[in-house]
Amino acid sequence: MSISFKDQVVIVTGAGAGLGRSHALQFAARGAKVVVNDFGGARDGTGGSTSAADAVVAEIVAAGGEAIANDADVSDYDAVKMMADQAVAKWGRIDVLVANAGILRDKSFAKMEIADFIKVLNVHLMGSANCAHAVWPIMRAQEYGRIVFTTSSSGMYGNFGQANYGAAKTGMIGLMNVLQIEGEKYDIRVNTLSPTAVTRMTEELFSGAAKDLLTPESISPGVLFLASKEGPKRTILCAGGGCFARTWLHETEGVILTGDELSPEGVAAHFEEISSMDGAKALEGAFEQTRKYADKAVAAHGAKE
Repeated sequence: MSISFKDQVVIVTGAGAGLGRSHALQFAARGAKVVVNDFGGARDGTGGSTSAADAVVAEIVAAGGEAIANDADVSDYDAVKMMADQAVAKWGRIDVLVANAGILRDKSFAKMEIADFIKVLNVHLMGSANCAHAVWPIMRAQEYGRIVFTTSSSGMYGNFGQANYGAAKTGMIGLMNVLQIEGEKYDIRVNTLSPTAVTRMTEELFSGAAKDLLTPESISPGVLFLASKEGPKRTILCAGGGCFARTWLHETEGVILTGDELSPEGVAAHFEEISSMDGAKALEGAFEQTRKYADKAVAAHGAKE
């Protein structure tokens, strides 16, 4: 299968450096017209400049591609809406959104100012929602769209000092799940990337050979696959150094408790069985869980009667 983005319009946020820059360059190399968005601020979200986005646009144009720069702060919905309008005015459509922009304000929860918690959520989670909301009516009207959010192992598994970042990144998974359900009939596919790469956000965490191998360029092929016409849906794709894996959310089969066992002591007594992964499933929607619980309860009480 050959993957091409010829004549497609792609927005990549946070594309002035690191992962976003790599994504933008690889989309352009496969024919996409790219909106290179970057606020141009520091790692903590302060400051701002158009120079980073302009430099990536210059790289794309020098290689024979088409691109425009945009410096919208993704946490500002009005600015994001103007970015979407800019893309449509220039090229007439938006086919792909890669929500990659992010900041870090790490600190243990006890020492973290609540303003820093809110700011990180506003950039990562609300920024992704703002971008998706701005392109959503365009994708619905053209009955085609691909959205890739960016989650993190810090959200899925936890990391000291990143309560704000982890909460925001886990939120991406919930956003993906709902938008995939709502976008299904319009051929809008929504996926999420969990990357591990050496960028200005993470460079102090790595050394030696790993620092040379965990490049942004080794991750972008996964993003292009997720955003392709025949790409998957509702997928959490993990990537780093050329290694790709998939994370699933599974729910155990569960145990029905009735009578005297429907108590805290009953839950404790059956906790090992409750936790058993035998028969665990990746559920496709909230009501799938609801139906399972209702059916088990009805069956258990019907059997007693």
